[in-house]
Amino acid sequence: MTGPVPESNEPAHDPEVLQLAAKIFDLARQGDTATVAAYVDAGVPPNLSNDKGDTLLMLAAYHGHADTVRVLLQRGAEPGRGNDKGQTPIAGAVFKGETDVVRVLLAAGADPAAGHPSAIDTARMFQRTELLDLFGAGA
Repeated sequence: MTGPVPESNEPAHDPEVLQLAAKIFDLARQGDTATVAAYVDAGVPPNLSNDKGDTLLMLAAYHGHADTVRVLLQRGAEPGRGNDKGQTPIAGAVFKGETDVVRVLLAAGADPAAGHPSAIDTARMFQRTELLDLFGAGA
């Protein structure tokens, strides 16, 4: 690797950096917790985001990988950081019905009322009453 992996959506010009970033996003989607942790420990920003603003945490949460979410949070990933559409990791986890991920994000301080749609709005939309109860939002 010839330079740091960009943390923002700024275009990277080094093909090796782009290839590495794509690999790390895939690892987060797949829930390869140990490898994601190793990359972050080696200097990859825990809030690395792709061209849509999806962070490693967002991808791990959306794909239901509670352990990967936990490891990223322990390494400084922001639990409430939304993507370019204003979607948050907790809302993505609610959408997918990933209760374990929702619990991990809540424990880390994620706000179920943040984002568009929020996790609360998403839970209401999909009638996930157990999550509404968890949020203290009722039906």
